[in-house]
Amino acid sequence: MKILLTGATGYIGKRLLVILIGQGHEAVCCVRDKNRFYYPEGAEKSIQLIEADFLDKQSLKAIPDDIDAAYYLIHSMSGSGSDYDRLESIAAQNFTDRIDATAARQIIYLSGIVNGRNLSKHLSSRKAVEDILNASRVPAATLRAGIIVGSGSASFEIIRGLVDKLPVMVTPKWLNTRCQPIAVSDVLEFLIRSLLNEKTYHESFDIGGPDILTYKEMLLGFARAKKLKRYIFTVPVMTPKLSSYWLYFVTSVSFRLASALVSSMKVEVVCRDNRINALLGVNPMPYKEALEKALVKINGDAVISSWKDSLISGRFKGNVSHYLKVPKKGCFIDRRKKAVRNRDYTIGRIWAIGGETGWYYADWLWDLRGFIDKVFGGVGLRRGRTHKNELHPGDALDFWRVVYADKAEGKLILYAEMKLPGEAWLEFKIINNDLYQAATFKPRGLIGRLYWYCVLPFHGFIFGGMLKKLI
Repeated sequence: MKILLTGATGYIGKRLLVILIGQGHEAVCCVRDKNRFYYPEGAEKSIQLIEADFLDKQSLKAIPDDIDAAYYLIHSMSGSGSDYDRLESIAAQNFTDRIDATAARQIIYLSGIVNGRNLSKHLSSRKAVEDILNASRVPAATLRAGIIVGSGSASFEIIRGLVDKLPVMVTPKWLNTRCQPIAVSDVLEFLIRSLLNEKTYHESFDIGGPDILTYKEMLLGFARAKKLKRYIFTVPVMTPKLSSYWLYFVTSVSFRLASALVSSMKVEVVCRDNRINALLGVNPMPYKEALEKALVKINGDAVISSWKDSLISGRFKGNVSHYLKVPKKGCFIDRRKKAVRNRDYTIGRIWAIGGETGWYYADWLWDLRGFIDKVFGGVGLRRGRTHKNELHPGDALDFWRVVYADKAEGKLILYAEMKLPGEAWLEFKIINNDLYQAATFKPRGLIGRLYWYCVLPFHGFIFGGMLKKLI
C-alpha cells in the first residue's frame, strides 16, 4: 500500500518509517526540507520523498492522489512561538483539504490524552487538531498518548537529565500529578495495527501502559533502573515559570519547550479506558520494562531517533540548504591547516566530536561557554548528540546543528545555535593529505565585532589544540 507519512523526520516518524518499509509498504514521506531527510539503508526504492509545508496550501499539491492512508504526525509544540496553536490548526485544515481530494481511506493521528476540562495550551491545541481531522470526509482514527517512554523521547530525556544530575531534588508540586506512561514501541504497535482497520474509523482512543504513576514515582523508578539513590522533596511555592527554568537549566530542553511541558504536566493524563488493547491485540509493557529497553538502546548506541534532532530543540530556522554556503564577505574567519597522518583515523575523530566524547581539547572552556549560553537563554551543551559515531544533516550536536556531513568527501559543516551577536559556522574538510579547519563568524553590528575580538585570544588555544588532537 502507499502510505503518506507526515513528520517523517520527527521522533515517531523516523521509527514508523522503518516499520512501514519492513512490512512492504511504499512510504510517501512529506518533509519541509529534503536535505534533513536520511534514507534508511537500502530503502530508496520504497520511499517517495516530497517537500511540502503544511502552512503553504500550494506546496501540498505534491502529495499524490493515489495514497491509501495517511499518518498525521505534525506537532509544533512551542517551536513556532506563542501562536503555535493557531499554526497547528491551519496546518491541520490544509492537510484535511488536500487529503479529501485523494483516494485515502484513513487518517491516523497521534495526539495527547485530553481527559480534563482545564487543558494546557499544548493539549488544547492537540484537541483542536483532532476536531479538524474528524471533519474530513476520510475516516480518522486518533490515538491519544500521555508520556512516551523510549530512548530519545523528550519526556525520557528530561527524566534522565534530572536523575543523572541531581542526587537531591527540591521539586514543584506538579510532580505529584498522575500520568500513564507508554513505551514508544507500544505506541508504534498501536499506530501500525490501526492502519486501515475499520474498527478504528471515526474513533478516538487513549493509549497507555499498565502503570499509573506520579512524575515523582517515574523519576524514582528511573533511579532504581540505573541503581542510583535519589531523594525528592516537593514544595508548593514553585511557580510554573520557576518550574520551567528549573527544567531548562538542569535538562537539555529549551525554555519554550520546558514551559509547554510544565503547563501540560499540571494536568492529569490517565487513560479513560483501555478498550483499544483488546481491539488491536496489544498488551503494553510496564514502565520498568520500557525503561530497561530504552537504556539498552542508549548503552548500545542504537537510538533510532531523538527529539533533540527536531528543530524545536534549538534556534535553527529555515532549510539546511540556507546555511550550506558559508559566507566570506563581512566575516571574521579563523583558518587552520595541518597535514593528516591517517585519513580514516582523522575522519573517525571528526565524526565522533562533541557529546560524551567532548571537543578533544580544553573541554572545560567548552563547558563554560555552554553554561554562559544557558544563562543567556541559549541551548547550551546538554543536547549532546544522538549517535556516538554518526552525523547527518539536521542533527543536533551540542550547541551546533549539522548542515553538511559527507564521510567519503571528508567534509563536515556545523552551524551555531548558541546565543551570539551574529552567525557562526565551524568547518572541517580533508583535501588531499591536509585537514582544513575554519571558524567563521558573521557579526551583527558593533557588539558582534567586539564579541569576536573578545574571544579571539582563546581561538589559538582552543582551535589549535583541537586540530592537533584530530590528527
